[in-house]
Amino acid sequence: MSCTVAAAIPNSPAFQSPRLPSIFCKPCPSPIHGPQSPAPSSSLSFPLSSLSSFAPGLSSPKSPLSLGVNKTKLQSKTSKSLKRKRPGILDIPVPKALGFGLETPRRKKEKVEVVEVEGDGYFVCSKRGRRGGIMEDRYSVFVDANGYSKQALFGVFDGHGGPKAAEFAAKNLNKNIMDEVSSGCQAGTETAIRNGYLTTDEECLKQTVNGGACCVTALIHQGNLVVSNTGDCRAVMSRGGVAEALTSDHRPSRKDEKDRIEALGGYVDSCHGVWRIQGSLAVTRGIGDGHLKRWVIAEPETRVLKIKPEFEFLILASDGLWDKVTNQEAVDVIHPSCVGVDELDPLSACKKLVELSLSRGSVDDTTVMVIILDRFVP
Repeated sequence: MSCTVAAAIPNSPAFQSPRLPSIFCKPCPSPIHGPQSPAPSSSLSFPLSSLSSFAPGLSSPKSPLSLGVNKTKLQSKTSKSLKRKRPGILDIPVPKALGFGLETPRRKKEKVEVVEVEGDGYFVCSKRGRRGGIMEDRYSVFVDANGYSKQALFGVFDGHGGPKAAEFAAKNLNKNIMDEVSSGCQAGTETAIRNGYLTTDEECLKQTVNGGACCVTALIHQGNLVVSNTGDCRAVMSRGGVAEALTSDHRPSRKDEKDRIEALGGYVDSCHGVWRIQGSLAVTRGIGDGHLKRWVIAEPETRVLKIKPEFEFLILASDGLWDKVTNQEAVDVIHPSCVGVDELDPLSACKKLVELSLSRGSVDDTTVMVIILDRFVP
């Protein structure tokens, strides 16, 4: 199976995209991934501050009574002092086998700010939020799955309580789903995807990973578009320029989710205008979240559509975008760069969406992925 990825966030697989100023995303061949960002090619750019050093001049004593200075020792101390000021070693993204996950930088100062990737039929922009801390968004891309050029699997992952769960999901969910699909799951594609999500969740919990991750994936298989999600990452499709949400956010404010949680002995309440489970988490489904696993399930909701000519492109994005930008606004920004033009420029449109969210006050990490659907039509 062949796979190509492009991304930019810390240690996700490296990417081979012409414009990869970041290290955070990696497509699923082995599969971020800056506020509203990586397979096989991914890149991440880190702004590095330059370090200038100088050796202070030494003046000779003015009189025999002056205190003598051992010049050699002083220079040695100065040299050691300067060495200690050298910037820390950066983690270099390394390509992985299926899926893309960005490793958390080892030092706090090593923060991925922006990830921009152009791939074969897909484009990604991810940016770290103004909230501070380490980028918690990730993404994965797996194209030419099992040697079929029209088969692909894409994912966007939004971590909470740290980036580890999102990293784990980005590296393992695509593989687990494709293993199920390739095995010819008798119950069908929806069940194969469900099994992939649940298996990834079980594996993540065994790693004692802190926090959790919301996920949205899009599988293109045998001419079908299969979209699944857990949490509040969302998939929106442009059908003739009209936005169509293919997923529904899993939040405590949804009546069916609230009823499910309460039936399991949990509670949902509003804190500063935000509905939360057990007064804590603002989403009801996701991978990880071991301390809330009784209520926060990894079961995805899935929708299957036969790809038609009027299906123009698909947007997968974290809630850093959707909290500030409507579905139709997102399609309106992307459409002029993807439909009816001689030269496609979806990456610039992805960047515009991220900046639009920021301009409206988003402080969250924001990741936007655009998939050109006709690239995968049989």
